[in-house]
Amino acid sequence: MAMMDGRITLVQESRFQLTDEYGISHLFTLGPWCSAEPAQLGPLAVRQAKVRVKFKKGENVISGVAQRIDLQDDHDQEMKP
Repeated sequence: MAMMDGRITLVQESRFQLTDEYGISHLFTLGPWCSAEPAQLGPLAVRQAKVRVKFKKGENVISGVAQRIDLQDDHDQEMKP
């Protein structure tokens, strides 16, 4: 499974944009068994929280499918639903 660090900068429902340390934006959707829920993404974007996203490449789409989101600020913990 691939992994990427960055900050969640935009959110719409279960889709979000992660901006990496180089300023490059990457699109993701939450996978059905992701450790995060759509309602948790908005507050992370407002905080510009640093996160680590573990994902797999989406089939026939330009976004990755997030399988797990871990907070990198403060406590390095997995997001709990």
